[in-house]
Amino acid sequence: MTKLEALLWSIALPGFGQLLQKQYIKGILLVVLEFLINVQSNFNEAIRFSFMGDIHQSISVINFQWLMFYPCLYFFAMWDAFKAVGPVSRYSFLPFVFSAYFVTVGLMYSTKWTLGGILLGPIWLPMLFVIPGAVVGVLLKAILSRKTV
Repeated sequence: MTKLEALLWSIALPGFGQLLQKQYIKGILLVVLEFLINVQSNFNEAIRFSFMGDIHQSISVINFQWLMFYPCLYFFAMWDAFKAVGPVSRYSFLPFVFSAYFVTVGLMYSTKWTLGGILLGPIWLPMLFVIPGAVVGVLLKAILSRKTV
């Protein structure tokens, strides 16, 4: 299995990367947690409304108390599957950590922030926040890697 394969399966569903690497207990736990958070937060219903363009309905069905756990679970599962494939550089976790942080912040502001006057809601705004999170993580990784060499 390659790092990319582990990463992509974890993006598809947290825990799949671990299951493919025969880490059955961890993989099953991550899948169960994903389903628990998904169901308790009404995440799929919010995704459905968001894709249909009904952002206000998406906001109304979301249970933010449950969904706040999702970014950390999601990015941890990706990181864990990625690093389990083989050696990683010292700070390679930073893009995952900062993506989880920024997505969580995006989720907190998703009912208020607009982009060009458009309310993006609890699905699209957090997804957009992956970009600055990954960029900050990659830049910090590069800076710290240079200082420790």
